[in-house]
Amino acid sequence: MKLRSLFASLVLSTGLVSLTSAKTLVDIAAGSPDHTTLVAAVKAAGLVETLSGPGPFTIFAPTNAAFAKLPAGTVESLLLPENKAKLVAILAYHVVPAKVMAVDVKSGPAPTVNGKELTIMAGNDGVTVNGAHVTATDLVGSNGVIHVIDTVILP
Repeated sequence: MKLRSLFASLVLSTGLVSLTSAKTLVDIAAGSPDHTTLVAAVKAAGLVETLSGPGPFTIFAPTNAAFAKLPAGTVESLLLPENKAKLVAILAYHVVPAKVMAVDVKSGPAPTVNGKELTIMAGNDGVTVNGAHVTATDLVGSNGVIHVIDTVILP
């Protein structure tokens, strides 16, 4: 399975294939076994309808392993109803209100849905977003694109 994911990442990141889908970005994430924590967080934050809307959006989607890097108990705490506002702020920090394909990524600031900016660095070693490495790109949905990252970025 890891080899298959690696091959898919390589194919996507080299631009050999662009996956276009009639599915929304939430549908795509929900279909990924590597994004179950993200999907649970999107549901707990009440953002399913918003992120399934017309967009366009670019979502920097942390994997389950990225969430596992957070201090013990952080994810469980964020999923509690009383922490919904904080969870929404964190998730909105992973969303750019535009469709930005990998080929169009440039180093510099990028505005997010929560009003703060991300710092994107694009170079020979790949792309980072606030230090998180982009590990897969251009998962295209009907309302935007997902780029997979290896770390949860915090506002």
